[in-house]
Amino acid sequence: MFNFFKKNFFINFILVLTIFGLDRITKNFVISQSKSNLSNDLFLSNYLNISLMWNEGIAFGLFAFDERFFYNFITILIIMVIIIVFFMILKNKGYKKYSLILILGGALGNLYDRIFFGAVPDFIDFHIGDFHWFVFNVADIFISIGVIIMILSEFMVTKTSNEEL
Repeated sequence: MFNFFKKNFFINFILVLTIFGLDRITKNFVISQSKSNLSNDLFLSNYLNISLMWNEGIAFGLFAFDERFFYNFITILIIMVIIIVFFMILKNKGYKKYSLILILGGALGNLYDRIFFGAVPDFIDFHIGDFHWFVFNVADIFISIGVIIMILSEFMVTKTSNEEL
């Protein structure tokens, strides 16, 4: 565990900080543009809209509740998951470790918003005609990429382990 802090701490910390910073910059930009334009719709096109929406649920607006109790419960649950992810980073190496770092950076960005704004600003809206994907933000992109890398790395490890048998 202490080797982690000696060898890789600054690289890992800078990566998490960069993800958090990119998320904050994009969210602050969209929020400020929304206020100055007096509209939540900042950019509209055939396939991509930049439209500010406040998400009180978890990823992609799932489990959005009006009740404060549920919101606070979900926030505490997210904090516990972030702590678990942090300790998983300390124990893992390679692709799995960096996928967890991507997840941690994104999760911290969204947690910041939950705590300071009471909701997470989502603004990236991909759509084809009337079919819209979930509206998301930069933190969600890093979380999703981290999860995809983790899943792929599990398949690679499993495939390698099975080939050795």
